[in-house]
Amino acid sequence: MIFILAKMAGFEGVLNLFRYITFRSGAAVMTALIIALWIGPRFILWLKGKQGKGQPIRSDGPASHLLTKKGTPTMGGLMILISMTVSTVLWMDVTDGFTWACLFVTLGFGAIGFMDDYDKVVKRSAKGVSGRIRLLLEFVIAGAAVWYIGTRDGHTLYLPFLKDAGLYLGFGYIIFGAFIVAGFGNAVNLTDGLDGLATMPVIIAALTLGVIAYVAGNIRFSDYLGIHHVPGSGELAVFVGALIGACLGFLWFNAPPAAVFMGDTGSLALGGALGTIAVVTNHEIVLLLIGGLFVLETVSVIVQVVSFKTTGKRVFKMAPLHHHYEQLGWSESTVVIRFWIVSLILALAGLSTLKLR
Repeated sequence: MIFILAKMAGFEGVLNLFRYITFRSGAAVMTALIIALWIGPRFILWLKGKQGKGQPIRSDGPASHLLTKKGTPTMGGLMILISMTVSTVLWMDVTDGFTWACLFVTLGFGAIGFMDDYDKVVKRSAKGVSGRIRLLLEFVIAGAAVWYIGTRDGHTLYLPFLKDAGLYLGFGYIIFGAFIVAGFGNAVNLTDGLDGLATMPVIIAALTLGVIAYVAGNIRFSDYLGIHHVPGSGELAVFVGALIGACLGFLWFNAPPAAVFMGDTGSLALGGALGTIAVVTNHEIVLLLIGGLFVLETVSVIVQVVSFKTTGKRVFKMAPLHHHYEQLGWSESTVVIRFWIVSLILALAGLSTLKLR
């Protein structure tokens, strides 16, 4: 919004700063952070008043969680969505369709997560909305966004490590892209099981994807690196900046011991955002490396379920993977920090693929 006003004024004087994506991205970080820190205490008090006993704790999870996390309110993801959305709209180029597509998926997935969290709080059950209904809604939202993105940049899946090598998938690309977006929404949701565990890896992955979006949107950088040029994708750096600022503000209150949980409202939205950025930048496969921690958490659940149903035996002491390490005796803070380190390493590995062409 500010960008358009500055453009109408001809970017005269100090307004010339608003021409640059890097400046507006930094401003988006600070704006979202300030909003989240400002509304945080009041929002948490409001959630406590509305939810009473807080989020129901899974009975099949670690026994310690029934004591340490009991009474903590959920739906803190609303803090992230509010501060991120306000900051994004304030600093983005409102004519950029890719940013609106990312906001559409993020808020849409956030709404699905909100329904799930609300159902859990009202019914005092950890089950929430039916998994089939959730997946159906997620694929509808993701499919619509991927279809729109495809109309602007084609329906080709570009392969990493190869210069401008891609597979034209046609309509199949919409199905593939929707699977990536919905899959990452649920992957982040599975990872969000310990205080601060999902938030920092989301920040790390978002920052990495923001860099990729910026260079993919710049013809000189994309040509030098040998990656597919996506006109307009650089504007997503502003969206990423707002997302990072909002997550940092939330993490201030979610640091152990958490004063609030993001819930499905936040985790589904953040995962969907990561998946959508990857689709816009044609880095869907690289996302599997950048967000490798979320992939590992998801795979651990799949392996556990398949193994138990086919052999009656469990591969892990408990799934998702972070609970397995808790059962091995690692403290919650140890699991969280070590998983952050793994996430950073994987993100750096994903970033290195930009030059491996």
